[in-house]
Amino acid sequence: MKKIHLLILKAFIRPFIVTFFIVMFVFLMLFLWKYIDDMVGKGFEWYTILKLMMYASVTNVAMALPLSVLLSSIMTYGTLGENYELVAIKSAGISLTRALYPMIIVVSILAISAFFFSDYTLPVANRKFLTLLYDVREQKSAKLIKVGVFNNSFPDYSIRVGRKDADNQRLYDIMIYQKNKSKAGNDIIFAKEGVMTRSRDNSYLILKLKNGVHYQESSGENVYNPRQKFTRFYFKETSQKLDLSGFTLHRTNDSLFNGAFQMMSSKQLMYTFKTVTKQTGELEKNNYAIITPNIKYFVVPHQPVPPIPVIIPYGKVIDAIPADQQANAIQNASMEAKIIKNIMGDKVVDYMQRQNDLRKYLVEYQKKFTLSAACIMLFLIGAPLGAIIRKGGLGLPVVISVIFFLIYFMITSIGEKTAQNGTLSPILGAWMAIIILTPIGLFLSYKASNDSVLFDAEMYKRWINTLVARFKKG
Repeated sequence: MKKIHLLILKAFIRPFIVTFFIVMFVFLMLFLWKYIDDMVGKGFEWYTILKLMMYASVTNVAMALPLSVLLSSIMTYGTLGENYELVAIKSAGISLTRALYPMIIVVSILAISAFFFSDYTLPVANRKFLTLLYDVREQKSAKLIKVGVFNNSFPDYSIRVGRKDADNQRLYDIMIYQKNKSKAGNDIIFAKEGVMTRSRDNSYLILKLKNGVHYQESSGENVYNPRQKFTRFYFKETSQKLDLSGFTLHRTNDSLFNGAFQMMSSKQLMYTFKTVTKQTGELEKNNYAIITPNIKYFVVPHQPVPPIPVIIPYGKVIDAIPADQQANAIQNASMEAKIIKNIMGDKVVDYMQRQNDLRKYLVEYQKKFTLSAACIMLFLIGAPLGAIIRKGGLGLPVVISVIFFLIYFMITSIGEKTAQNGTLSPILGAWMAIIILTPIGLFLSYKASNDSVLFDAEMYKRWINTLVARFKKG
């Protein structure tokens, strides 16, 4: 038994490591494809891009781990079935269920590790990643001056360049508009050529201009001399110093995002949930105390009870009010409704937002556990499925894994969205994929243990031919 267990473990660990890094690489490429426009051309240091990719990779583990378990389990048992090693194991009197024991232990350890990862590591990675991504997206482009367009990257400047040399340093046909605040006018500079350099401390961009003209526009000196002045200077060489402080990466304190539910552990989520629930209850009491004085009740005069009960149709309560007072009652009710609406407008929005936050906290709390359950559930699907199809490698197992993972991902996304919208219970929404797919895994395990030919094309062909033959006879 120990040799068989070691055989199965070795057959699983290698594909699992390989598929895990392949899936991580695919998710990282998707991340780069999504955010490439936010990173390219902004002059970041290489370690900033590397750090962002590292944080993104850590956040992708929650997606890559279940998919790797599913794919590697299909590949492992598919390869064992393809090489008739499962047949040899069964011929030795060892059932498939018993042969799954070492793998169940390994996957259970992975599931427990996934819980601790989602509870401790993932919130920190999410906070670091989203903080750095926020700073990167706020960073201005390092392509400071583009050819043929007016560049407004620098405050109070608008710069247009006709063309550049290949080194991106020498410029031609330069036009600069500068807002001169001190003289309440504009400065316009035309130059035939120039060189773009940076200061030693990289704080300023210096434009050394040659062979041009400088126009200065200014308002009158005082009320007695209100005439506008227009001055023109010709120059052979001059320079403009432009501030680059807006192009440096400013790091935001990651504690700014601590209130987001993705950045919390399970204990923090439950504490926040209880706090917000208590605040929401107090808000309900305060709202009730505010509304109550604005609600007036109309007292209907007492009338003797008729021998036969009179049923007033729904929507006809106004009929209980004397006819000469109905118009006044309707007018008063309309005024009171407007008053309540004005008073409660913002409070209702605040209350609904709190309810939405409560649902998100519950869903995120459940996700700490669903990641572990997903690893076990997808293993229960992948292992028997590999034993049934008896195909290893990266061909058919990859196709089947992607199909089942997409089903799992879509059900999970739908469940979480409906739970956050309040249409479904947060617990049921978070566990919807597990509830739906676990019976499928148990069914496949039952079929595999009984040597089912569930995916045998010849079986379905014979069944269809038999059905067609019976249809023709009938």
